[in-house]
Amino acid sequence: MSANVELILNRLYKKYGRQLHTQLKHRNNTELFVAVLLSPQCTDTQTNKVTSKLFKHFKTFEDYANANLKTLQSYMRGLNYYKTKAKYLKTASRQMLGLYHGEVPRTMKELLVLDGVGRKVANVILHEAYGINEGIAVDTHVKTTARRLGLTKSDKPEVIEKDLMRQTEQSRWGDLSNLLIALGRDTCKAARKECYRCVLNDICPSSTARKTKIVETAKNL
Repeated sequence: MSANVELILNRLYKKYGRQLHTQLKHRNNTELFVAVLLSPQCTDTQTNKVTSKLFKHFKTFEDYANANLKTLQSYMRGLNYYKTKAKYLKTASRQMLGLYHGEVPRTMKELLVLDGVGRKVANVILHEAYGINEGIAVDTHVKTTARRLGLTKSDKPEVIEKDLMRQTEQSRWGDLSNLLIALGRDTCKAARKECYRCVLNDICPSSTARKTKIVETAKNL
């Protein structure tokens, strides 16, 4: 693991803790799968609002597979691209029953077969459900913070994931994703940085607080 990433992880562990989990609410792996599948292009709050109602009426993959598509869509209107996501959920549920007997699989290869599942979705499910690290989930927060921290120069999720994986021990891949998400939600927001209160502001190449310190030091020479 690179020294820079190790320093970043250690500081973020101290700030945000070591037991971070997805903020998508769920009680079992079926609900986790559904929540993560529906979450792209939506906030966790937005997704949780929809799933809180959805989960009262649909309990199993069989329920989703047999549901009327328009009925599913009616429960998901609060989501961006809800019509497409309803189709994904219905088809993926049928595949889950046919291929995996209704059990959420434990490998990236098996998950990527399912309709609507990409690497980000699969990475979150594997780490959250089973503690398995096959990759690093790259959402908008990870994309923003990784670029600002100089851990990648790319804006493509698949390239960012590879860049982060090269610099980090596999056992820490899930932690890195969750910690960068926590950082993005707290101080390193895409629209507004609050570098003055960030625990990484003295080592981050994009920090405005760091630049301010350098200017102040120069003036005092």
